[in-house]
Amino acid sequence: MADITRRLGLRHLRGAPTAHIWHHRAGRLLHDGPGLSFWFRSLTAALSEVPVDDRELAMTFHARTSDFQDVAVQATVTYRIDDPGVAAARLDFSIDPDTGVWRGAPLEQLGTLLTETAQQHALDVLARTPLAAALVDGVTSVRERISAGLEAEPRLPATGIEVVAVRVVALRPEPEVERALRTPAREQIQQEADRATYGRRALAVERERAIAENELASKIELARREEQLVDQRGTNARREAEEHAAADAVRAQAEAARTVRLAEAEAARAVRLSRAEAEGAREVGEARAQAQAAWLRVHAEVDVATLHALTGTRIAENLPRIESVTVSPDVLTGLLAKLGAREQA
Repeated sequence: MADITRRLGLRHLRGAPTAHIWHHRAGRLLHDGPGLSFWFRSLTAALSEVPVDDRELAMTFHARTSDFQDVAVQATVTYRIDDPGVAAARLDFSIDPDTGVWRGAPLEQLGTLLTETAQQHALDVLARTPLAAALVDGVTSVRERISAGLEAEPRLPATGIEVVAVRVVALRPEPEVERALRTPAREQIQQEADRATYGRRALAVERERAIAENELASKIELARREEQLVDQRGTNARREAEEHAAADAVRAQAEAARTVRLAEAEAARAVRLSRAEAEGAREVGEARAQAQAAWLRVHAEVDVATLHALTGTRIAENLPRIESVTVSPDVLTGLLAKLGAREQA
């Protein structure tokens, strides 16, 4: 759309490089070309703008296959106006000199022409194709048929239109039919998934079995090694017990020998002690006998009075200590009488 501005009763138009502008005044062509910029008077100017860039036209329509199944076709047609003069002569591309907006709807007319032409050729090819084939190869065949039909359509060159490309985006049946068609494929996919699941489960079971067998073999090997360890420990214990017994026997023999030596030494010492004691006792006895004999000889030579004195001394030595003695007259008289009698005798 052209950009039009106002300045002091005049209008200034600035066009885009992709838009072809015509400016007529009083039947004379003043400006002709794309990307123009000029001043004009709105009351005397006749302006037309034809886009010359590539445009995309999306279309969706329904068709019926040879087996009476409805399908929806989604296509896109790329076109451009290669002869703006012809297009401006066949369609109304005039614009308002005050706003720059098209007075009519020329692009909608071109869209209707292209859509109806493409739809006609698509319906023609799908009407002779069953649904299964249309879903498999229908996109290619419909695109080729639409392209060939648009190129052969005489109204398009007469309107100045050139078709650049045709694309068929999708060709889809009704939702119920699509679900019905998807069911076998989904079931097959589900079966494949189930088989894969079962395969994984079987593989997992096999791996678990292998793991269990390995664990059992490990346990068996461990038990066997434990048995060997127990046997070895028993052998070691027996060997240790034998060594301890041998050591105890050696110690017992050494202790017995030492005890025997000690006993022999003690017996010899006892014998020597007994001999010494006997010899000492003999010598003591002899000395005592000699002393007794000497004592007897001494006492035999001493008079009776002396013996009595010695006897009294010995008796006094063996008597307990007397702190004080009380002598009564009767006792003193008797003692004096005895002493007098002895002296007289």
